[in-house]
Amino acid sequence: MRIRSALISAVAAVSAVGALSMPAVAAGDDVDPMIIGGHDATETYSFMVSLQQQGSHICGGALIKPDWVVTAAHCVQGGGDFTVRVGSNDNTTGGEEAAVTKTQVHDSADLAVLQLDKQLSAAPISIAAESGAAGTPSRIIGWGQTCPETGCGEVPSNLQELDTSVVDDAGCTGIDGAGEICTDNPGGNSGACYGDSGGPQIKGTQGSWELIGATSRSGNGDSTCATGPSIYTDVTAFADWINQNTGS
Repeated sequence: MRIRSALISAVAAVSAVGALSMPAVAAGDDVDPMIIGGHDATETYSFMVSLQQQGSHICGGALIKPDWVVTAAHCVQGGGDFTVRVGSNDNTTGGEEAAVTKTQVHDSADLAVLQLDKQLSAAPISIAAESGAAGTPSRIIGWGQTCPETGCGEVPSNLQELDTSVVDDAGCTGIDGAGEICTDNPGGNSGACYGDSGGPQIKGTQGSWELIGATSRSGNGDSTCATGPSIYTDVTAFADWINQNTGS
C-alpha cells in the first residue's frame, strides 16, 4: 500500500460499482459512499471538507493546504460547479466556504486535487509518510448514509466518525495493493456508505491526525454498504503527484 505506482483501472472500477458518493446535483453522473455504525464526531476536524453542488453535500474531502483539497476522482468527473464547506461538523452551516476553481484528476487512481478560490484559515492535515501495515488503527469521517441500502434514508448533516483499521489486501476484491488500502468493517456491519466518497481516512490521535486515505468504494462489490471491508485510495502512495500538482 505504500509503493508509488499507477492503479489498474481504479477509476473505471469505481464508476462501475460500489462507489460511495451522492448523486451530483447538476451533473448527470453518479457520485458515490454516510458512515454505517459510527457516531457523531467527538471533535472538530479543521481539515474536513464537504464538497457540494448547488448547496448540497455530494462527497467528502480533506484540506491539505490552505487552498487545496484532496478527494476521490469520481466525485468530480461529472463536471459542474463545485463549492466546499471546511472545518464545520455541520455540512449546512459554519466553518469556511469557498469555490473550486480547478480540478486535477489522476490519470489512473481514484484521486483528485481541487484548488479553491482563496486561502482558508482552517488548519490543513498533513499526509502521512505511509498508510501502515495490516492492523494499523485508523478513523474514517463523513456525512454519508447511516443506513446500508441505496436511498434508504436521508444523509446526516452532523459529521459521523468510526474507528476502524487497515486489514490485509486479501479482504478486498479488485484492490490494487500498491495504491489502495483495504479497510475493515468492524463487527461485520460498519463502514463507509453513499455520501462518504472522497472523505478522509486518518491515523494518529486528536491534535496530531495524519491523512492516509480517501474513501473510494466497496471492497466486495455489494451495493449494500458495510457488508465487507471498503477500499480507500492510499493518499500516501501519491504524495509526489499531489505535491507536483499543488505547487510544492
